[in-house]
Amino acid sequence: MKKLGCLGIILIAVVALVLWGWGKYNSLVSQDENVNKAWAQVENQYQRRADLIPNLVETVKGYAEHESETLQSVIEARAKATSVTVDPNNLTEEALKQYQQAQGELTNALGRLMVSVERYPDLKANQNFLELQSQLEGTENRVNNARDEFNQAAQTYNTMVRKFPANIVASLFGFKNKNYFASAEGASEAPKVQF
Repeated sequence: MKKLGCLGIILIAVVALVLWGWGKYNSLVSQDENVNKAWAQVENQYQRRADLIPNLVETVKGYAEHESETLQSVIEARAKATSVTVDPNNLTEEALKQYQQAQGELTNALGRLMVSVERYPDLKANQNFLELQSQLEGTENRVNNARDEFNQAAQTYNTMVRKFPANIVASLFGFKNKNYFASAEGASEAPKVQF
């Protein structure tokens, strides 16, 4: 009879441990999916920006034909930025850096384009241009928000992966920390604008 009692206690302990592990595993999966969703939103906002650029370039072309070098650099930077992709399940520091560098080059090219626009008062008053510029500014804000939300999701996930005792389940099933979206090198320095 005592043997049956000990076996029952052991069985209850094993079942409780399995249920606990199951719950932790499911929580880790949910947090991992939140990080993937947040990363998809970052990509979505960068794609929105990339989709606006051809319209902006065409509008500027009509007014600033001799700015072809600037326009070409925007087109090339857009092509490069849209060709770099990152798998949300493989958010390595190097992959994020490469992605961010391509997006940074596009940001710089757009900045040069906006500086060149200052030379064309008729363009600055054009309703199409003003609308596109407003949409681009709104998109840049959305990009910043999406990056913040991604970093928050990554922080929540990383915290869960590292906390005891969930870290035991995380290591057993291969859950690893996610990298954060960090500011680009030199982002703390103000850009130089020359006319």
